Amino acid sequence: MIRTFLFATALVFATSPAVLAHDDGGDEKVTVVFDQPLPNVPGKSMKGVLVEYAPGGTSPAHTHPNSAFIYATVLEGAITSQVNNGSVTVYHAGENFSEFPGDHHAVSENASKTERARLLAVFVVDTDETNLTIYEK
Repeated sequence: MIRTFLFATALVFATSPAVLAHDDGGDEKVTVVFDQPLPNVPGKSMKGVLVEYAPGGTSPAHTHPNSAFIYATVLEGAITSQVNNGSVTVYHAGENFSEFPGDHHAVSENASKTERARLLAVFVVDTDETNLTIYEK
């Protein structure tokens, strides 16, 4: 099942911006909204990912590729986040955070049980990277 998902994800990234889904408990909607190689940094691309949470929505614990630097901005609502062993923090619309290569994102969820939340995660990552999120089993 995981291999099928990874192959489908790679195919989707290779052909166009698309919606991603997974089978491991998360209920967020993830959409690639921007994918552009960086002309002055060979082998690197900038990829924008819109993450939308329904009220009470969550993502499973995860990491990102070792080549990925991520800058995330909350667009709507509030997101509860914990990276590595840091404190659990609630970020509201307009606030942002970053993740460094190899960071472990232990908590990522909508802070509200009644309102939706959205964030934009901008990745600087190896151009040939097709799996932007590695979920824990």
